[in-house]
Amino acid sequence: MTNPASVGDDREVESAVLAYLDRHPGAADTLDGIAAWWLPRQRYITARERIEGVLSRLVAAGVLQLRRLPDGTALYALAAARRDPPTRLPAT
Repeated sequence: MTNPASVGDDREVESAVLAYLDRHPGAADTLDGIAAWWLPRQRYITARERIEGVLSRLVAAGVLQLRRLPDGTALYALAAARRDPPTRLPAT
């Protein structure tokens, strides 16, 4: 059975991640970077596993993309389909 408090905490983490990406759509970071810089640090230091679960669900839903760096570290970013299209100059 899922703990209702855990679901609420997960939604809070998801909202914080998406709010950060709304303000910084070109941002990309590792799980540790997201936990340390994107979210209020004092609340999430012990919630690394919860954050990882939320990030995994957002990747599965196509909201975020996951790229593995050569050392195996996961890098998360807003999925390309969710970014604003590039601005194009009018043809001259």
